[in-house]
Amino acid sequence: MAAGRASAARRRAKAQPGSAAATRLDLLEALLVSRDAGQCAQRALAWLQRQAGIRRGLCLAADTAPPRLVAVASLGVAANRVDRFSVDLEVRDHPLTQALLSTSPTLLGGANGHGAVTPLGPGPVQAIPLAPLSPRDLPAGLLLVSPFTSATASEARWLSRVLGPRLAALMAGRRLEEAESRLQRERGLLYSIINAVSDPILLTDADGRIIIANSRAETLLATDDDQSEGRRQAVTLNNMLFSAALSRHAIEGVGAPRHEMPLVDPVDGSDLLFELMSTPATDVREGGGIVSILRNVTDLQRATAEIEENYRKLRQTEADARAERDRLDLVIDSVADPILVTDPGGNIVMMNAPAERLFVATDVDSEEAHRQVQANDAHFSSFVSNLFFEGDSRRRTGSIGLVDPTTAAALPMEAISGKIVSEHGEVTAVVTILHDRTEELERARLYEELKKASAELEQKVREATAELVRQNELLRRSHIALEQASALKSQFLANMSHEFRTPLNAILGYTSMLLKGVSGEMTAQQRRNLERIDSNSHHLLSIINDILDISHIEAGKMPLTLVEFLLPDMVREVLAEVEPLIARAKLAVATELDDALPLLRSDRQKVKQIIINLLTNALKFTPQGWVKVTAAYDKRLDRVAISVADSGIGISPKDQEVIFEDFRQADDSPTRQYTGAGLGLAICRRLTQMLGGELTVRSAVGEGSIFALSLPRAPRDE
Repeated sequence: MAAGRASAARRRAKAQPGSAAATRLDLLEALLVSRDAGQCAQRALAWLQRQAGIRRGLCLAADTAPPRLVAVASLGVAANRVDRFSVDLEVRDHPLTQALLSTSPTLLGGANGHGAVTPLGPGPVQAIPLAPLSPRDLPAGLLLVSPFTSATASEARWLSRVLGPRLAALMAGRRLEEAESRLQRERGLLYSIINAVSDPILLTDADGRIIIANSRAETLLATDDDQSEGRRQAVTLNNMLFSAALSRHAIEGVGAPRHEMPLVDPVDGSDLLFELMSTPATDVREGGGIVSILRNVTDLQRATAEIEENYRKLRQTEADARAERDRLDLVIDSVADPILVTDPGGNIVMMNAPAERLFVATDVDSEEAHRQVQANDAHFSSFVSNLFFEGDSRRRTGSIGLVDPTTAAALPMEAISGKIVSEHGEVTAVVTILHDRTEELERARLYEELKKASAELEQKVREATAELVRQNELLRRSHIALEQASALKSQFLANMSHEFRTPLNAILGYTSMLLKGVSGEMTAQQRRNLERIDSNSHHLLSIINDILDISHIEAGKMPLTLVEFLLPDMVREVLAEVEPLIARAKLAVATELDDALPLLRSDRQKVKQIIINLLTNALKFTPQGWVKVTAAYDKRLDRVAISVADSGIGISPKDQEVIFEDFRQADDSPTRQYTGAGLGLAICRRLTQMLGGELTVRSAVGEGSIFALSLPRAPRDE
């Protein structure tokens, strides 16, 4: 600043006294020596009044926290209109905000109607942005002057260029002073807070050196040279123990549990125990550190040890008493008969669980149960009181009639009561054992009934034995008749298959020859008739084959031929064979075959028969839509899954088991739409069971069906 004043003095010496250059140099020196923004801006307005003849002026400085324009100096304006005047720079549509962001002076008031937004009052006001301290910054503020003439314009523009940087620097300095003052106040408050805490609090750097410590921590970990040797040694030992605890915490990392840390009291040399709680702290300027709080738990540990010892003794005493009581309870509860202990007044003081069922009623029990409990108590009290009237007798045996409160059943009881006498000869209690004689009496009654029933049973056994011999003979004869009928059925089916197949094959052969035109050309009607004959003959032959398959399966004469084959090849073979059916149905048939399918070891012909049956059913019962054949391998279960899905008519839940029965269809009515004997799915399920597999169906009416065939990759016994 001194160099600036010297430079300005040299320039002023060269300028003519009283010239414009001299007055500007004087203003520059005045601005440089100004101590704050208000003084600087006030000198600038006074200079502009002398040089340009303005009558009113206001200097607004840009502040950053929060972003706003604040009045720092005024000229020709009442103080009450300037005090606390500010403009929020976040409000972008405010005329003064727009004027600040423009690159040239802005006229406020007059025709644009913005004169009322400033304390200068009505009339035109010129707003001139003050040059920033750095080209990248916003303008340092606004200079509002009135009136604004051509002479004013030149001086005001020059003033905005020199006043702006100086005003920005002074505002920045003021903000820095305020921040430092606030920091000092906060630091003083922080020290007051941590010194008010009775626990030692420390902040250490990454190397374990103490940066901040409250007064309690300084007592333990800091000392002066004029202190005693014992105190200095205690402090040195405390620092070593504290550093070791911090090192262990650093090794265990974030989230480490609290640690107990022994220290020495530097005043009297007594042992202290502290609980160390440490947490990392990060500061941008100072780097990392650790905040540690030491909580004195010396008295707490001593009290805890005493409490634990007393608690241990109490628990031991309780355990001994409980063990003695448990032994007594075990003896009482191990007895199945009710046991009661009464005092000399006849009040029950102890009873086991069987006795509670007779003499205790809960709130949830009925009124009848409460009355029965009261009656039992009255009968028992009467029996026990008689023992006291018998003088020197210490034992009494008799019978008591009680009632079970739960079932209202009568309980004939045998009661044995004995007095417990103290060493002074006084009766302290009476122990009574009740023995239920119900079972004893019931056994006697049952014995008599058993003898009578035994005689009757012997007679019935003799009669049943004779009947059993007769029924066995009838069963033997029925078994022979069934075997003969089964043999006749098998013979009949074999004969009928020959009798049916011979003429059917002849019909099919001649029909094929006629359709091929061997006997000459036919009319369209003749060809349609022959095609019906051919179709129905094939259908009849299929029914005959299904009946024979069923009979062979039932008779156990259906052999299995196990071979290894690739399932995808067989699926393609099946699709080729039913190609005419697919063409006639006009359906989209898709396949999805797993590339990882292994060789399947099973009866190839029977697997093929099952898939053909499922596929033809899907084509038959799907008027329109699609049919899809999928195959996949489950390595975990070692099974191959084949499914045939369609978008056909579907099957109701009640019919999904019926369709697997012989000669049954979902629609068995005489007017059903789809033909068939109802044997296809029955044969498929039986063949599947022969192969060790499973055939299931998932379907809903109108939503299609999915028939799933699951087969083992190879027989389990291989």
